[in-house]
Amino acid sequence: MSAEEIGDTDGNEERNVFGDELATCSADPETGFLRDGLCRHFRGDPGRHEVCAVMTTEFLEYSKSRGNDLMTPRPNMGFPGLESGDRWCVCVPRWIEAAEADVAPPVILEATSEAVLEDVPTEVLKDHAYRE
Repeated sequence: MSAEEIGDTDGNEERNVFGDELATCSADPETGFLRDGLCRHFRGDPGRHEVCAVMTTEFLEYSKSRGNDLMTPRPNMGFPGLESGDRWCVCVPRWIEAAEADVAPPVILEATSEAVLEDVPTEVLKDHAYRE
């Protein structure tokens, strides 16, 4: 499925939370709703894979406990399984839930869709910004 088939929010180029061009989150492993490396907003993405986050063991275990095992490889789906340190486009509702449980993974702000700002205040994202 292509970006044109899914449709974006307004037909414009996707922007990050700073209003700049959206940076790539990860090409290895390939992430994003389209597996194109970008955490973009699409009306056709019910999960809203828009938060670029650096995986932590705590978050991966939390996600698994909530029914979404991101650690186990699924070769039949082209999914390698994630490890701590991998970058991945996380669903907005799951990230918010994890933040409320104090296990939210750090966020790569330059690669996080500006659409996230509808649900998460800028200051909250900055508090969870990834720092190398």
